[in-house]
Order: sequence, then C-alpha cells, then structure tokens
Amino acid sequence: MSRLQVVSGKGGTGKTTVAAALALALATEGKRALLVEVEGRQGIAQLFETQALPYEERKIAVAPGGGEVYALAIDPELALLDYLQMFYKMGGAGRALKKLGAIDFATTIAPGLRDVLLTGKACEAVRRKDKAGRFVYDYVVMDAPPTGRITRFLNVNDEVAGLARIGPIHNQAQAVMRVLKSPETAVHLVTLLEEMPVQETADGIAELRAARLPVGRVIVNMMRPEVLDAADLELVRGVPRAAVAKSLSAAGLGGARRGGLAERLVDPLLGQAEEYAERHALEREQRAVLADLGLPVHELPLLAEGMDLAGLYALARELREQDLSW
Repeated sequence: MSRLQVVSGKGGTGKTTVAAALALALATEGKRALLVEVEGRQGIAQLFETQALPYEERKIAVAPGGGEVYALAIDPELALLDYLQMFYKMGGAGRALKKLGAIDFATTIAPGLRDVLLTGKACEAVRRKDKAGRFVYDYVVMDAPPTGRITRFLNVNDEVAGLARIGPIHNQAQAVMRVLKSPETAVHLVTLLEEMPVQETADGIAELRAARLPVGRVIVNMMRPEVLDAADLELVRGVPRAAVAKSLSAAGLGGARRGGLAERLVDPLLGQAEEYAERHALEREQRAVLADLGLPVHELPLLAEGMDLAGLYALARELREQDLSW
C-alpha cells in the first residue's frame, strides 16, 4: 500500500472531507497517519472540531483500534525557513530575512517555490524515521490542491531539478520526485456523479498519466440513496394519473373525488419521480464514463444529517469496509 496518499478533486466535491476520512480509515489497529493541509484554509481543523492548526504536527484524533491521526497545516514561509536551515544552515539569517519581508516576498512571487516547499515538507514526513529506524508515520495523507492544479503542483520539483542541475536544491527536488513518482505515492481524485466534476476528473487523470504520476482511485462522494430501481422507473413512466390518484386515496391520502387531496398530489409526485428518473439516467451515464477510465471506483454516501465529527468517523468506517489496499 502506498504510504503517501494524495487526495485531489474539483472544488465542491468534498476532497478535504474524503482526505480526513481516509486518514482515519488508515490509522486503524495501532497505525499512525499524518493528515497534511497545503492550502491554508484550516478545513481539517473545522472537520475535527479543533482549534486552528499551527505549523507543527499535532494529534487530532484517535482511530478505532488505537490508531492515531496527526495533522499539519504547512505554512510556506516557515517551510522556507526550515529549508534554509536544513540545506544552508541559515536559521538566524532566515529569521532576519523574514523580519524584512523577504520570505513572504519569495513565497508569493517566486514561480513554483511555494509548491516546492509544500510537496517537499510532505515527502520529508513520508521518509522520516525514528531512532530505531522505523517510519514515524505509517501513512501521510495530503489534502492537495484541486484537480485543475494537481499535476503542476506535484510535478513542480521535476522542473526545479531541471533548472538547478547541481547542488542541494537539485538533490532535494530529485529526492521529492523519487517519492512522488514511485509506488510509495497514490493520487486519488474525488468527484460527484455530475457531468462537470466527472469530466474534470477524466482530464485530471489524463494529465497525471502523461506526467507519469501514480494515479490511485476515483472516489465518488455524496452519493444519494437509490429510491427507485430500473423497474420502478419504468412503471412510473407509464402509470396513468387516475391510477396514482386511486392508489393515494386507497392509502388514506384524501378521497377519490375530483379536486380532492389525492388528485392534487398526483402532479407533484409524478414530477418528483420524473426528476429522479432524469438524475438516475445522468448518474448512470457518468458511472459509465468513470468505468472507462480503468481505475477502481469507490462510493461514499451523502450524509443526510450533514457533516460533523460523527459523520467523519462514519465515512471512515465506509472506507474501511471497502478495499483499502491502496
């Protein structure tokens, strides 16, 4: 199983929620997972109902079986200070540069530097070992940028390694890409069964494959329960209005007289059924598109009561019940 799990998806598909649930699902039976946020939105803290995450690894949850989930919100400015200290022993000078505003300038203006620092910090966590030579984290789960940006984000160190052909920057960039383009990494895309998110998912997978980045799985999020099967939908399309009114009346929903409650309910009910049939057909079409991508597809339900901490554990349980050999 890949130790670095990267989760991306079109905005609005719930990729942060899926990343958090995946970290909980992986941190079972005593495992330890690090959940990394790179976009500065503090979405992880909100999901786990905790205070805003600092630039340090903090335990935020205990998974079933005694596992632990840690979280880190990577700050590009502080990551750059780490980088300067690690490779150039410029801790004091780096802090002076920060006071002058140079660090903020560099991470905002320098092309790609921000992404280099974010991916580098995540890969450092993947490679880190304790004094006994064991990995500190069994899994690192990254809540990554959206699908439209994910390939450039992950591939930026390839560009840096090409520009800086020797020295510590070149070596660090190559080390990051050795992790990102190896079986240690899997990039999962979150989508909804809707045309635009599915198309963006297909485009994203094509870009990842072209860049030789390891694509993992497609996760269909917020699936609504199936109310009518194909046979029921066919019955709805052909049932006469009078028969519906009669059935409603027999069920005690108003008398059968013209203009009664039963008759007034017919059109709204048939309208809802037709709307459901259209959505069902669209979802069937989008499932076929996803199937053609040749990747495993997982589905997570829409939680009727909304997303809270209990819901997050419920989604983690759903993932554990599926094949987690990712």
